[in-house]
Amino acid sequence: MERSLVLIKPDAMQRRLAGTIISRVEGQGLKPVALKMLHMGKALAEKHYAVHAGKPFFKDLIDYITSTPIVAIVFEGEGAVEVVRKMMGATDPAKAEPGTIRRAFGLDIQRNAVHGSDSIESAEREVKLFFAKNEIFDY
Repeated sequence: MERSLVLIKPDAMQRRLAGTIISRVEGQGLKPVALKMLHMGKALAEKHYAVHAGKPFFKDLIDYITSTPIVAIVFEGEGAVEVVRKMMGATDPAKAEPGTIRRAFGLDIQRNAVHGSDSIESAEREVKLFFAKNEIFDY
């Protein structure tokens, strides 16, 4: 069964949207198999966003994601990565389709409520960054 990592970002946490976002994803037939709230440290943030290292917005991205606690969730289900990507919408909430999480809850291109793995390979790498094997449940 396919898995995807979802991070509920600081802007959504500050607005108490975690439960709403989790419910939306579950409503699409995906089940949470791992979940934790954490304050992402700089080292983890830099590993997670390594693909953006050297870009002009990298420092701001790291400062933002480490600013408040986040919720990290592994969702599992058929086509989990694609389901999550479609539900989230475009990175820029202004360009996201109506009904998507980012269109509904995103504030701008950085404060866009959620992160979701962009491929099966990314999901496998990201899940390992946030969760040990014994923290992921099979039920």
